[in-house]
Amino acid sequence: MLAAAALCACTASHARAPTLDITTGTASYYADRFTGKPTASGEAYDPEDFTAAHRSLPFGTHVRVTDMASGRSVIVRVNDRGPWGNGRIIDISRAAARELGLLQRGHGEVQLDPATAGGIDDPAD
Repeated sequence: MLAAAALCACTASHARAPTLDITTGTASYYADRFTGKPTASGEAYDPEDFTAAHRSLPFGTHVRVTDMASGRSVIVRVNDRGPWGNGRIIDISRAAARELGLLQRGHGEVQLDPATAGGIDDPAD
């Protein structure tokens, strides 16, 4: 019985982290008032870093965010949790929003893809 409990605990601790399938939805960006405040990962929010908040992807995961209207894309690193309202799927930094052309609009429809220089991101790397 004790061995079974230990096996269950070990298996649960090595469960596969959530993965990112291609997803579409609304993105917005962090307000300036969050500058310097801690993110869920413990890092201070820097509006000039290419970072993002996602509800479930592991911290450090890189995601390609493509603006559906312009076709422009950026790669961001997940370092925070959220977004928590308005049906959004990701919150991105001001720098990322600037590159995508979202500053004027405030939000936009985007596509999320796993991303690294090679194309697919493995958070274990």
